[in-house]
Amino acid sequence: MPVVNRIADYATEMKTWRQHLHQIPELALDLPKTAAYVAERLREIGVDELHQGIAMSGMVAIINGQEAGPTIGLRADMDALPIPEETGVDYLSQHSGNMHACGHDGHTTMLLGAAKYLAETRNFAGRVALIFQPAEEAIGGARIMVEEGIMDRFDIGEVYALHNAPGLPVGAFLTAPGALMAAVDTFHVHIQGLGGHGAMPHETRDPVMAACGIAQAIQTIISRNHHTLEDLVVSVTQIHTGTVDNVIPDTAYINGTVRTFNPEVQAMVMRRMEEIVAGQAASYGVTATLDYEVGYPATVNNAEKSRFAVDVAAEISGAENVEADGGREMGAEDFSYMLNARPGAYLFLGQGDSAGLHHPKYDFNDDISPIGASFFARLVERAQPLG
Repeated sequence: MPVVNRIADYATEMKTWRQHLHQIPELALDLPKTAAYVAERLREIGVDELHQGIAMSGMVAIINGQEAGPTIGLRADMDALPIPEETGVDYLSQHSGNMHACGHDGHTTMLLGAAKYLAETRNFAGRVALIFQPAEEAIGGARIMVEEGIMDRFDIGEVYALHNAPGLPVGAFLTAPGALMAAVDTFHVHIQGLGGHGAMPHETRDPVMAACGIAQAIQTIISRNHHTLEDLVVSVTQIHTGTVDNVIPDTAYINGTVRTFNPEVQAMVMRRMEEIVAGQAASYGVTATLDYEVGYPATVNNAEKSRFAVDVAAEISGAENVEADGGREMGAEDFSYMLNARPGAYLFLGQGDSAGLHHPKYDFNDDISPIGASFFARLVERAQPLG
């Protein structure tokens, strides 16, 4: 891979950074060890400004170029997942029950590698804002950082991010202009019935049957209320009720996820879900309440910035290893909030064959750290060239 030669020299150091981060996985907004380690590296690297405590554990580091100019933002997520690790690596998680199962330790490392190079060479005009974000996996740390004003505070004009991709060849890039990842919503249905003896169902108002009816009826939203050419996922993922074979319980609970791209489709799902829950509850003689949580919006790349990012990726990995219009997927990403605030692009970087994301055997491939760091560095140099 034609990575930046100087960044290739950092490969061993970057591996050390990444594997240390892997051992200290922390969740959501509360990342004290992770943030402290990243801040220590940034000070060693020699960034010009370091602003900490944004969205609790997040930070923005500024590196000044050699001439006046705009500010480009580069983002890495830092949080982990509440998954017990099963990789068996020497640098296994030291925080029981938590692990870096999505590669955010690698994303952080790639941005640190780019920071080291950019602070050393400063072969660009304007400034680069390095955004280290907590809580991508939950809560939406990107939303909080945007709401706390980082785009205006640091005068960020455009913003970019990478995510590793198991199954995509090592060093290959994939993205798409426009919509890339879906909006994600969560629904909760709480059913109140009247329990009783399993041998006397006529004396009860059975929430178990109501839960089954609601879950099945929800699936008809896709098959009977939705145009087949519009992407939509509605998945019931949990049903909890009952404790023993001869007791009909009082309550039941249903949980699931909705993935959309079109706000009109999202609104239709919300409306139909309200109608289905109310109607099914009435038919079974129970009461039911729907709690519908609107989550991350769709991740939508700016078409012009996406084309630019693809050109940079081709420089690093070769045009034959870059998919410029790879289609969209139903996963979700809170970088969408940053793309709603500023034009930019989000790309996937292949890490070869490995366990999938969010799997207990997943581990980031350290070989791609110099590739991602080179992409970030050249992105800055080409977006904001000297003279």
